[in-house]
Amino acid sequence: MVTRQRPATRLAAAGLPPRLLDRHLLGIAPMAVVLFDGLGRVLRWNPAAEDVFGAPYDAVAGRPLRTLLHLPQEHRSAFEFGDRQLRHVWTGVCLVSRLDDGALREIAWWVYPLTGQGDARGLAVATDAQRIRENGHGLALGDVVITPPPPTPLTATSGVRILRVEPTLVQSSTVDSALLRRRLAELLPPDLDHRQLADQVLARGYPAVNVSVTVRLPFAAHRDTAPRARRVRPTAPSPIAPAQTVPAPTDPAQINPVSIDPADAVPVPYEPSPADALEHLAAQERLDFLNHVGARLADTLDPVQTAQVLCDALVPSFADFVGVQLLESIVSDQELPPAEADASPSLVRVAMRYDEEDGHWDDLVPLGEVIRMPSRTSLAGDLTTGQSINVARISDRVSRRISSHVGGRDLRPLLRGRALLVTPLIARGKVLGTIFLLRRRDRPPFGEPEVAVAEELGRRAAVCVDNGRLYRREARVAAQLQHSMLPDAPPVVAGARICYRYVPADEAVRVGGDWFDAIPLPGSRLALVVGDVMGHGLTSAAIMGQLRTAVRTLAPQDLPPDQLLRQLDDLARRLGDECLATCIYAVYDPVARRCEIANAGHLPPVLVSPSGESWLLEVPPGAPIGVGGVAFETVSFDVEDGSQFVLCTDGLVERRGRPLDVGLTAMREFLSGPPRPLEDVCETLIEGFSTAGRHDDDIALLAVRFEGIPKEDVFAWTLRAEPAVVRETRRLARQALETWGLHALVPTVELLVSELVTNAVVHGAGDLGLRLIRANALLCEVRDDGYDLPHLRRAETTDENGRGLQLVSALAEHWGTQRTPTGKVVWFEHPL
Repeated sequence: MVTRQRPATRLAAAGLPPRLLDRHLLGIAPMAVVLFDGLGRVLRWNPAAEDVFGAPYDAVAGRPLRTLLHLPQEHRSAFEFGDRQLRHVWTGVCLVSRLDDGALREIAWWVYPLTGQGDARGLAVATDAQRIRENGHGLALGDVVITPPPPTPLTATSGVRILRVEPTLVQSSTVDSALLRRRLAELLPPDLDHRQLADQVLARGYPAVNVSVTVRLPFAAHRDTAPRARRVRPTAPSPIAPAQTVPAPTDPAQINPVSIDPADAVPVPYEPSPADALEHLAAQERLDFLNHVGARLADTLDPVQTAQVLCDALVPSFADFVGVQLLESIVSDQELPPAEADASPSLVRVAMRYDEEDGHWDDLVPLGEVIRMPSRTSLAGDLTTGQSINVARISDRVSRRISSHVGGRDLRPLLRGRALLVTPLIARGKVLGTIFLLRRRDRPPFGEPEVAVAEELGRRAAVCVDNGRLYRREARVAAQLQHSMLPDAPPVVAGARICYRYVPADEAVRVGGDWFDAIPLPGSRLALVVGDVMGHGLTSAAIMGQLRTAVRTLAPQDLPPDQLLRQLDDLARRLGDECLATCIYAVYDPVARRCEIANAGHLPPVLVSPSGESWLLEVPPGAPIGVGGVAFETVSFDVEDGSQFVLCTDGLVERRGRPLDVGLTAMREFLSGPPRPLEDVCETLIEGFSTAGRHDDDIALLAVRFEGIPKEDVFAWTLRAEPAVVRETRRLARQALETWGLHALVPTVELLVSELVTNAVVHGAGDLGLRLIRANALLCEVRDDGYDLPHLRRAETTDENGRGLQLVSALAEHWGTQRTPTGKVVWFEHPL
């Protein structure tokens, strides 16, 4: 593992033997080496892997590495190569569970694709990054160990603390390639082609780490009169026996100050050479530039905006023209870019910046252009190999080839003689696009340090682009989840108008536990529900979805509001202790102009009369859903036509430092006054009760105007249950339809009414009732005192019964049954 190469002059100053001056400085740490096949199954496993992962080779052979070590889902594709394999190296750090004790360790990875090695399709090199960060690593010059790995943590002895260990790659020219070949030959089985394997590793980069370190140093007070630092020597050296070693004193009190003669001290000031000073200054400038651009890239989560920020930061200080191309799958907002590199990728130019006066770039290379890179070309090669392309001066042939890739436009006058650098954007093992940089003819080409800077910026920008892609995907999934759990548009029902709003507290997450619903019920009635699951985020949204589904399932059973809340409470307790929610449920009957309501710890609703008077309804508060053991109570009240009914969650009225009653009173006063359109009511409520457009909690708001069904649109009769009544009900239905002018419906409705009345006479009990309601559709209800609900069944050829409901099901638009406190109701709807 490489740290960095020390110049030979400094090694000589340190007193090292001349034979070591041509060696490379290396880091020492246990390195696990794993060979795996195209499906990620372990083929080889060296002893260091047993130490790092906690299992011998016999226990892991043939098992998939991704599941064996419980690798994170987003990194598993780096260990699966198959037939179409990636051609670049994946490096990264992830948490891995040890196989012996299950402890989580931070493991740094270098994963290389392999060819020509039999079944081996990949080579993984790994080390314990957490161990390096806590204990440090040793150093070696070639094969000579200078400092072995410390047995105790660095902080225990030196005050040095390693903050970050990040795996990276260095060019093979900066390390001893022969040493790597020897190490691989020692670590791997003899049946492999070590030379070819080493060539493949060196071609893609030598494994190395970047380490950030802090050192705690004691300080002493400084006085202007204090002497400069001097090199001192003892007046009389103490003789030491050949076989005796004397430990150096560690306590300052043990040093005898009398043994040092100040007159013999020689001042040794440090004066760096001009070359070292320039090198240090250039390195510092590159580091400052990286930090500056990296800070700007981290300010956005939009991939296109990230690309534009990168272009703006690089022009004109680094290049004169910069264009960023991203994969078309990222720009088109697909789920994921391809897991494997495409040999002929499609790129979209999303950002561009240039330092030119004529402005020809806008016409020749427009934004939004889709570029299809032909396979087996150098420009497509940087996407598959992960290597940068650096051209000192673009020749006429190269400019002609580049022009052919951009729609045949002639770019040769703009490209010839310029310096070119193309750097891929790679994050988490996936190629996301490229950076295209150009310099004018009067500027020098890109040197190795500048290529390293561009590649580092490419890695940082790629991570930001990938984070933006993941954020957009999560936001899209969250929005789809919330959209699927809440109603799309208010239902159109007779006797009421509905309007609702949902506002999430966190625009980034856009999911929460608040819900609302308006459910049409038999008899032209309407169920209204608003609830609030305690908590936020996806967990609350999942619980909310289950409770909302349960309410929609229970509501058509025509249970009284208190019994429905009891059923919902039982379900919540079966879901778990964390399933707690407040809920209010109301049923409005537009014919009787009456509303029944029950509450489970929710805010009371506001009722506004047609004259503009408003008040909070006195509804028993109840206990939240999921508490259990508390009874719910149903209350009913009459409502006038033109009244408005408003239900909401506490996110609308609750504020920090303000009692909830104050917010409820303010909302009631806000709703007072002449009737207004429901859309205006919802909008003004949310705008009037928000603080600078922000909310501490999600808001669910449901507003309803009760209009009722006119009495002339309702006919109702009570009849004796006897066979002769069938003819009478047909006559009554015909008269009602003719009164409403619905002559075309008479034959069909007469037939359907007679079938339902016949079933009530034959299978029901007590007197029967017939009701016809003209609303959005024609509703017919037949009531009796029997409790046996009819059901649709298959009638055979010879059966005498069972065809009545088949006729109803075939001719009516909807039909159904419901229980009542005294019996049942069978109904059907027919379009007008």
